[in-house]
Amino acid sequence: MLKGVSVPDWLMDDARVLHHHHRPARTGEVVDWPSWLPADVQQSIIDAGIERPWRHQVELADLVHAGRHAAICTSTASGKTLAYLMPVMAATASATPSLGVAVDSLRNRLLTRRQHTALYLSPTKALAHDQLRAARALGPKGWAVGALDGDSDQAERRFARDHAGMVFTNPDMVHRSVLPQHSRWAGLLGSLRYVVVDEAHRYKGVFGANVAQVLRRLRRLCAHYGADPVFVLASATATEAGNSGGLLVGEPFVEVVGEDASPRPARDVVIWQPAGGLGPDASEVMARLVGEGKQTITFVGSRVQAELIALQAGDQVGDAGRVASYRSGYLAGDRRGLEAALQTGELMGVAATNALELGIDVSGMDAVVVAGFPGTMASLWQQSGRAGRRDRDAVVVMMAGDDPRDQYLATHPELVLDAPVERTVLWVDNPHVLGAHLAAAAQEKPLTSADARWFGDRTETMADMATRQGVLRRRGGSWFWTRPDRAVDHISLRTMGPSAVQIVERDTGRIIGQVDPSAADRTVHPGAVYLHQGEQWLVDEYDPELCQAIVHRGSVTYWTQAVSVQDLQILRQSRDEPFGTQGVRLCLGEVRLTGQVTGYLRRDERTGAVWDQTPLEMPENSLTTRSMWWTIPSSLVTKVGLEGLRLGAAAHAAEHTAIGLLGLFAPCDRWDIGGLSTALHPDTGECTIFVHDGTPGGAGFAERGFEAAREWLEAARERLDSCACEAGCPACVVSPKCGNGNQMLDKAAALDLVTAMLA
Repeated sequence: MLKGVSVPDWLMDDARVLHHHHRPARTGEVVDWPSWLPADVQQSIIDAGIERPWRHQVELADLVHAGRHAAICTSTASGKTLAYLMPVMAATASATPSLGVAVDSLRNRLLTRRQHTALYLSPTKALAHDQLRAARALGPKGWAVGALDGDSDQAERRFARDHAGMVFTNPDMVHRSVLPQHSRWAGLLGSLRYVVVDEAHRYKGVFGANVAQVLRRLRRLCAHYGADPVFVLASATATEAGNSGGLLVGEPFVEVVGEDASPRPARDVVIWQPAGGLGPDASEVMARLVGEGKQTITFVGSRVQAELIALQAGDQVGDAGRVASYRSGYLAGDRRGLEAALQTGELMGVAATNALELGIDVSGMDAVVVAGFPGTMASLWQQSGRAGRRDRDAVVVMMAGDDPRDQYLATHPELVLDAPVERTVLWVDNPHVLGAHLAAAAQEKPLTSADARWFGDRTETMADMATRQGVLRRRGGSWFWTRPDRAVDHISLRTMGPSAVQIVERDTGRIIGQVDPSAADRTVHPGAVYLHQGEQWLVDEYDPELCQAIVHRGSVTYWTQAVSVQDLQILRQSRDEPFGTQGVRLCLGEVRLTGQVTGYLRRDERTGAVWDQTPLEMPENSLTTRSMWWTIPSSLVTKVGLEGLRLGAAAHAAEHTAIGLLGLFAPCDRWDIGGLSTALHPDTGECTIFVHDGTPGGAGFAERGFEAAREWLEAARERLDSCACEAGCPACVVSPKCGNGNQMLDKAAALDLVTAMLA
């Protein structure tokens, strides 16, 4: 295959390159502007430099203008923004608005001074602000648009509430600010014609279930004020968007526009097997690309990696100011400064977590380095899509990490280049999520049996349960919230837990960042090394109740890894079926996990070798969630010859490999799930391997694992068999999140056990 012009010779000649794929450029197909598009809107788009639209843009715009819920699933930089803005601007920006098929109710006209409004939702503030800039560039002069997020001051919030035709915000603000104060937002809600849900594939798992309920609460209050908005979903990487989109917005199905008619540049994808370690190799390649004048993003899997790779690449480039890190946890000013430097080209290289995956339009990268598979094919292609915008050819370097999934994909490039994006896993009926949002809905407007239209058949059952728990009170056929506090303050859309933990500098009291509470015990425990913008901070104190960690600057040559213990109890088994012919059972159900961080390891910064272990006294945490599990009968254990300690080591190693590979079959990574294995579990009486969701109530990943169990375990067997190491390594059985520091692992025994289970 011919080498693309964007691939440097030094890259293609490197022995670490396993595979190269060249995708040729493609021309686009333009069509006429929609006949219903007002002349002033059409002219403003033309004045912005767009002479004619692509076919898929008009296909979506026609559907939405006709009042049909729809999703657009075309590639990155294919013009999805203009596709959904055309009907929105026609209704909210034009001097002669196009009404389409919608008819305003009398109540709507009495409640609002605005004829039509629209709401744009994105999972990140950066993306919302970027789309706001695009809307201002495309829309007619005088179109009133505004942002609503945590950084908005009171004047900006008043403008969005009382004057804006289109408001750019996120689900968190709708959840916490708009819906609880809906009477103040009656003008917007009563005239709401369109709701745009951008990056729709991101709404999965618990976050997706929470957002789905927020959208149902939104639709309920819109109906109360006389509106019935049309939903528009956008994603570059969604699969089965008609079904998943319908689940998200509360419809049986949404129309899908998926055939991309835009032009695309040539792109070369290189699969790379690191030799010196993922971090050093990513730093090296990034530095060389930046040194050649190629603006480059290196996507990494963790905050620590982002900081370290940016430091190392900056040192190699010789101008550290040209390379920086970007991750969640930065304060707003830091983020905006980095985003501006990327857009102007002042910043030539950035090592980023997925916080930048769907953020601002960086106006085209020359190169993208993906340092380790990001967890899902959707994320992989979202990150890769950052390369080659503005009709410029680009190169993507996909580096395999020391992980079973990465190593499996490195030897099966067809799964990277040809496999479809995973189906979104979205369990909207998660009772932990539904119950909390029904309480919030009841506070916004008393709940009745008719609200099953929005929340489903379990509405009355869940409301009665909340009444028995004292959360709601039933009176006259309705359920009411009777407490003085706000129901929404008990719901975190993204974590199902308390507020983010603030990282506070000891000497000044300055907040330097924040961390998710679900990860706080493991990352900001006393003695932990916390990295922020290339600087090391040592944790002095951690107070879970106050949600804060006190830190001071440090300079050490080690990093820390938490050590924990965990127990699992089966609460309810919902499915049980035979697996293979040797008596193995495959099960699915509800479990309770009990875990506690008991200490931490100090590991050498360069080699990863363990220096020592320090004990900790941390609180015990419990979690009720969903799990799948295999039970292995004693007859099979005897047949394979794995009694005693070797059986536990085999099950433990097999568990690690399976967890590392589930991301091939469900849109998750190993940090979304967990596992436990034992030679004799008290609830099953047999050797058992559990793989469970990592969030309360479950997220659907364990159930997807149950459905794909044979194919999944076959992939685990192949990885165990093909890994070249002798006794086990990160590419097969060693896990970066193992609670006991990867003790008691037997790779050979795991291969024997998994092979027997598949018979």
